[in-house]
Amino acid sequence: MCDKLYFAHERSKTMNSSAETFFKKLLETPGPSGYEEQVQEIVREYASPFADSVSTDAHGNVIVCKNPEADFKLMLAGHCDQIGMLITHIDEDGFLYAQTIGGWDPQQLIGQRMTVWTEEGGIPAVIARKPIHLLTPKEREQVVQTKELWLDIGAKNKEEASQLVCIGDPVTLELGYQPMRNGLANSPGMDNRTGVWVVIEALRRAAEKGVTIGLYAVSTVAEEIGLRGAQTSAYGIDPTVGIAVDVTHATDCPTIDKKQNGDLALGKGPVIYRGPNINPVVFRRITEVANGKEHPYQLSALGRAAPNDSNAIQITRAGVATGLVAIPNRYMHSAVETISLDDIDHAAELLADFACELKEGDSFTP
Repeated sequence: MCDKLYFAHERSKTMNSSAETFFKKLLETPGPSGYEEQVQEIVREYASPFADSVSTDAHGNVIVCKNPEADFKLMLAGHCDQIGMLITHIDEDGFLYAQTIGGWDPQQLIGQRMTVWTEEGGIPAVIARKPIHLLTPKEREQVVQTKELWLDIGAKNKEEASQLVCIGDPVTLELGYQPMRNGLANSPGMDNRTGVWVVIEALRRAAEKGVTIGLYAVSTVAEEIGLRGAQTSAYGIDPTVGIAVDVTHATDCPTIDKKQNGDLALGKGPVIYRGPNINPVVFRRITEVANGKEHPYQLSALGRAAPNDSNAIQITRAGVATGLVAIPNRYMHSAVETISLDDIDHAAELLADFACELKEGDSFTP
């Protein structure tokens, strides 16, 4: 009877084995902002067989293209960087101190297994504070700050630690992919390896369907520190239409206010956004495709400039007709970011069909 509690993970309905392997590799490869080289190599390796061109710009963005000769250009952008840390100090006892890269809740770091990524590879570490038994009553009431935490790699002293670790080495949570019930999975870095997977897989599927426009799937860098890769890559491509794919907050768990954040659930499809950051023609066209092809989707509203790549894309050059498609994600910026495999699969299929519906001369002027 108890065996029934342990169901094996089932692949999403249309995700093939190579695409699933690609997704897992993305999640198992480090890439904090500014240190994305390893994950970008995974992207180039996967995309090369089905792309007309794969290039990397000076910023580190990987640009995968189908039909580069076409005048009409659709840019799909998913950022490959993840939040992390970088080493700033090694003390006399061999303990490491670090700054954060991107937006961290320090409470999420306490007691975590970490990896310091050196030139020679990953070094296991733990990050902690003194035990609760030793905290003063005042300390127990205070919220911990990042500067009060340290990384322990097991070094005996500063000399040993300095032989292994250099100032500026990046740090991530211990990486790994864990399947869950009902087609869910958790991992650090779902924000935003899900978006990278969706845009690259959308291009692959669109190529199989015979897309005729210029289709650019971009694995952008440095989103977590200011949308920097989307700004530079969009300027270089100069797209007619740009769609960012990122994660958004799933609200189907306790303590989240649906009245302000929307009713967004895992497994009910990708989220299509409306609001001032979104071109109304792009929104109308993509929802028409979703309805016509019976792709599941959810709607959400955002009344300000988006805190993701769609923001930078929209205001590139003279302006780009921009859309935002998002993957619901529970527990964002934590070690257990949780998504639905069906949602990323449906997102890739939706964007592939959207690309194939576009043709030269289509207008996106509101």
